[in-house]
Amino acid sequence: MDGTRLYPFSWELLGDLEAGRPNLGPKTELTVYRLMQFTFRDIIEQKFGTQAADEIFYEAGKLAGGAFYQNAIQPVGDLNEFIQKTQSVLKEMTIGILRVEKADLDKLEFILTVSEDLDCSGLPESGHSICTYDEGFIAALMEAFFNKQFIVKEIDCWCTGDRTCRFEVQPLALLGV
Repeated sequence: MDGTRLYPFSWELLGDLEAGRPNLGPKTELTVYRLMQFTFRDIIEQKFGTQAADEIFYEAGKLAGGAFYQNAIQPVGDLNEFIQKTQSVLKEMTIGILRVEKADLDKLEFILTVSEDLDCSGLPESGHSICTYDEGFIAALMEAFFNKQFIVKEIDCWCTGDRTCRFEVQPLALLGV
């Protein structure tokens, strides 16, 4: 392997959807998204293990969240505008319904929920949370806005019996990492 990458991510890889899909448009069934996500996860887990799959999905979420912020959210002036615009775009794009349950602005600690999310809403209970990609995505959004590193952990999930996904968001520096 010579180190040449064929597919480095850029927003341009999403393409010109109007030109490419003049009849079908930019939307697809959620089933197709989940089919791709869970088959990728299965193969990655088989080849590299669950921990590696989780790390890859978290990092992919971070890559996507950063690009999403740059191309769909910014520019925003303050925290209220950031939250409102993020809520609006996530809902408009049918990604999920974001709520801020708790915000400690002094510590930059948050509890966020995402209802009707792409990854797990409606799935059977499995006893473990699965929204690792979302953790990375949310971390990147927060990092892009605050210009600080964050760690995001899902603490409630549809797949653990809850009916919304709940995420704990903390600055990385607070965790001593």
